[in-house]
Amino acid sequence: MSDLPASTAAGQRGPADHSIRDQIIAAADEHFSRYGYGKTTVADLAKAIGFSKAYIYKFFESKQAIGEAICSKCLASVTTDVRNALTESKSATEKLRRLLNTIAVSTTEIAFNDQKIYEIAAYSCAENWPSSVNYVDEMAEIVTSIVLEGRASGEFERKTPIDEAVRATMLVFQPFMNPAMLQYNLDAVPEGANEVASLVLRSLAP
Repeated sequence: MSDLPASTAAGQRGPADHSIRDQIIAAADEHFSRYGYGKTTVADLAKAIGFSKAYIYKFFESKQAIGEAICSKCLASVTTDVRNALTESKSATEKLRRLLNTIAVSTTEIAFNDQKIYEIAAYSCAENWPSSVNYVDEMAEIVTSIVLEGRASGEFERKTPIDEAVRATMLVFQPFMNPAMLQYNLDAVPEGANEVASLVLRSLAP
């Protein structure tokens, strides 16, 4: 996690570029992976790193702020996967399907690869951390651009207000997008996610 920009998470203090912050994030990443976010305290992290709690608080205002730094990168990896998938898509229909499927698959991979770090993402969504809110807003912007593209090309209908169409698309895909909900739907990826994507596309058809 040492390549995480200092400005990507809320609750950070001190110089924007500081190696100690990176050390704290890296140690927290390892500690959360081993013991879980909920069971780890700032005192635990301080002991593991060899710093005092007061020194850690010079860089992060709370444990959540440290979790935010890790969660931001975790969710950013999903966003990167989505944008890469969209560059390979030619039509709005294909883009929307790839977007929804990529979100589901990438988030599921995080859950399977590191369940303890996935726990942080679930906390983020359940408690509306800035990292989660920003992630949802960014995905909504991508969906909006795809729907507008589809309307311009004649692939999608134009009667439904754009904000309603985007909001409905985001809501119906929550079981596969929201980490707190996805944990109950892991067995439905990718088949179930693809079925929901097909349902969304049928609803957008002219």
